[in-house]
Amino acid sequence: MAKEEKPQTRINFRLLVFCAFGLIFGIFLYFRIRFGGISPSDFLFCLLLPVAIFPFSWKRTLALVGSVILFAGLGAGLGHLCALRYERGAKSGDYTVTGTVLSFTVKTGRTDVVLEDLAFDGVRMGGKLTATLLSEEVRAGDIVVFSTHVRKIGLDEGELALTYDLPNDIRYEAAEASAEKVARSSNLLLRLNSALYDRLERGLGGEQAQIAYALLTGNSRGMDRGLISEVRRGGIAHIFAVSGLHIGILFGAVCLIFKKPCKKYAFLPALGVAILYAAFCNFTVSSLRAVIMCGVVGAYRAFGRKYDFLQAAALAALIVLILSPAQWFTSGFRLSFGACFGLALFSGTLTRLCKKLHIPAFLANYLSANLSVQIFTFPILLDCFGYVSLWGTLLNLFLVPVLPVFFLTVLLGAILALILPFASVVVLAIPKGMLSLFLIVFSAGSFDFALTGFALGAGAALIEAGLIVLSERVRMRALGRGILAGALAVLLTAVLLFQNLVFTGGRVDVRAEAGNAALVRTPHTAVLVIDDTISLADCKDFLARTYGGKLDGVFVLADNEVRGLNAAAFLGADAVYLRDEVATGLRETNVVFGSTAQIGPLSFRFETRSTLVVTGYGAVVAFDFAKTFAPPADLFVDSASAGLIFFFKDGIIKAL
Repeated sequence: MAKEEKPQTRINFRLLVFCAFGLIFGIFLYFRIRFGGISPSDFLFCLLLPVAIFPFSWKRTLALVGSVILFAGLGAGLGHLCALRYERGAKSGDYTVTGTVLSFTVKTGRTDVVLEDLAFDGVRMGGKLTATLLSEEVRAGDIVVFSTHVRKIGLDEGELALTYDLPNDIRYEAAEASAEKVARSSNLLLRLNSALYDRLERGLGGEQAQIAYALLTGNSRGMDRGLISEVRRGGIAHIFAVSGLHIGILFGAVCLIFKKPCKKYAFLPALGVAILYAAFCNFTVSSLRAVIMCGVVGAYRAFGRKYDFLQAAALAALIVLILSPAQWFTSGFRLSFGACFGLALFSGTLTRLCKKLHIPAFLANYLSANLSVQIFTFPILLDCFGYVSLWGTLLNLFLVPVLPVFFLTVLLGAILALILPFASVVVLAIPKGMLSLFLIVFSAGSFDFALTGFALGAGAALIEAGLIVLSERVRMRALGRGILAGALAVLLTAVLLFQNLVFTGGRVDVRAEAGNAALVRTPHTAVLVIDDTISLADCKDFLARTYGGKLDGVFVLADNEVRGLNAAAFLGADAVYLRDEVATGLRETNVVFGSTAQIGPLSFRFETRSTLVVTGYGAVVAFDFAKTFAPPADLFVDSASAGLIFFFKDGIIKAL
């Protein structure tokens, strides 16, 4: 009698994937509860669990559900410990600070630094500190001393604290100060970083040196802001992030060198070099992920085992998050692992599709890899940055194949410049030509064309879940897959409309990091409110995440109105509004002075230079940028509206 076949499970994910999912879920929920409560949309990803365990088997159910619950608890615990550790330290005040420069960005007349190994008035402190030192000679590895006011950063200070300060353990921010270099660190990697910067400056100079330094270290803060913006909108910012491409190129090159003497164990010296390079780059998320995955693939091949890309990515995510739970909130973590999961989920299907279309094998493999990454990361890009590059696929089509030559040539030139500093101009001549060509190409044309002003909110998680179910990892008939794809397209359209358009009433989106801004919208008007601390680049970044249309007005709230006007004048608004009349010297910008203004259904009233009250639709919202952060909205009772109470939630003013 024939054996009865067991029903196949509908999804063939590995257990490590669900462990990683549980860890992420626990970290996410802990911080959601701590800083704003939870909502039903936070559990959208859990819809994958019934799909994963159907048809139900008690062993499979216990393994998957149990692992998710266990690792969710671990994630919540690690998140709590991470938050407790971050909040320890000195209070805000005036101190004599001693620290070692971990990273630096040289600007005109000053250097922005991140310090580690801190001591305040001789007392050792954990965490790191950011400061602006009044010198252009500060380098990585310098031990500096200066007296200044230090501010303790709190987790309640907005999105920047959660997405940048906490993951990087930056606990303090110091006021601008003059520093004295008292010693050099014994850390050879920091000294090497400093020497690399100086050799590139000597051998390349100008923008080429900054591009080369960013390419080799991942520190792109010294690059021209316009070029950085264009590179990001062009979808090729990963070439300046020491991504998996860089580590993979280096790992592959070293494996090739040691292939004959070491045979199948050539991955060991290659892994050692990759680890040293990742340490040199301060173990960024993408470099650490790539090192782990290179080690796994090397070991699998050495011992004749079939490499499981999805398992390796999940293992890397587990290690990264256990070491630093807050990395989940960074765009780098999401994009890096999103790209890996996109490759694991869709590359096989797209490769077979390309072959059916009789596309040559080398081109089919490349196109499938590129499109797989784009498919899975576009919701992350929208969620994190508010835009999707329209040039990304085309630019990567040309850049990725030449990146190994580009990267290895610059790396080899930099190594020779470090060994032969007197000949740095000569050994960097070829890299300089390549970098100059890169600048010429990006100067000749504009590649920053992107879809901007979009946000997905909680819909991002739902779309990611739908993409996972659509992938080849889930066993589904063609009809069902087609219906799901159509439903997902409709869902994406609905989410974009709901999240980004105002159909009735008013909506307020608030930004409170490195400068304050608020976008007030109605169905037919859009007004931006800013202070004088926000830069033009940050204004554009905020608008890229929230609004892609033309502004009806920009209100500047500041005692120094002229400084605020420097950003407002270049946002293309119909008018810029200031409370008091000042000499602007602007001819093409319509500047309106006065304490009140009416734009569409909204009334605006300056109570002081830094306080603005907005009324409309029976609602009142007050912005006071003299405070540390902009309040999202004021709770109030409007007697003219029969006592209706309005409150601010999820970026929208609603009635109870």
